[in-house]
Amino acid sequence: MEELFKELSALSQVEAIALGGSRAGSDFDDKSDYDVYVYCKKDISEEIRNALLQKYCSRIEIGNHFWEYEDNCILKSGVDIDILYRDLNAFAKGISEVVDEHAAYNGYTTCMWHNLCTCKIIYDEDGRLTSLQEKYKIPYPKQLKRNIIQRNMQLLRYAMPAYEVQIVKAVKRNDMVSINHRVTEFLASYFDVIFAYNELTHPGEKRLIVLCEKQCKQLPENFRENLEQLFSDMFSRPECIPVDIDVIVSELEKLLRCQRENTQ
Repeated sequence: MEELFKELSALSQVEAIALGGSRAGSDFDDKSDYDVYVYCKKDISEEIRNALLQKYCSRIEIGNHFWEYEDNCILKSGVDIDILYRDLNAFAKGISEVVDEHAAYNGYTTCMWHNLCTCKIIYDEDGRLTSLQEKYKIPYPKQLKRNIIQRNMQLLRYAMPAYEVQIVKAVKRNDMVSINHRVTEFLASYFDVIFAYNELTHPGEKRLIVLCEKQCKQLPENFRENLEQLFSDMFSRPECIPVDIDVIVSELEKLLRCQRENTQ
């Protein structure tokens, strides 16, 4: 990896390189993949990237654009590596919209902020990425917290098209594809509320139950048990899903009420 980083940083188009995900910290194992973020001043041609990655990888897919623009590879050691190419100005703008302007989304609101604050900077030509990281290592904005909770609670229960309503309809139709899809979106908003409530940036989509139990000071009552009951019922007793969803949201509401009562 050091040799790969050295070659990437030597490219004139590259402004900064950061390592993200579990590999940026100490909580990883030999199966953990590498998430590498390459901030570019100009585009690096696919030919140049392919020639460079051939030295280190046994399998390469150049220029995938399913999420961010990236090269997905397997190192010769057998470990997966995703190399994502970003514009630092656009990345900074997205962070500012969330942290400074308090924009809330449908789940995963603070993931990019988390990515910035927790990444390990490998190379930083002019120090811009380091400066950006230092700028946003700040306390969680109270207005952002309120906005995330309000928006995602609307999606969970209060709005007419709330996920809870959609899930009940899907269960009545016995539409397993729709149930699976709506429950996924439901959980995205649910975890966004929990991390915001605890004033923590959202770490992404992996190991969320474990991370919540490890990092969050306050969780809904029977947090793990209620989620596991939902997962158990999804494909064995789908008729029980509406009850499971009601319990999960109701316990979350109790947690939010406790905070409101304590601040009055």
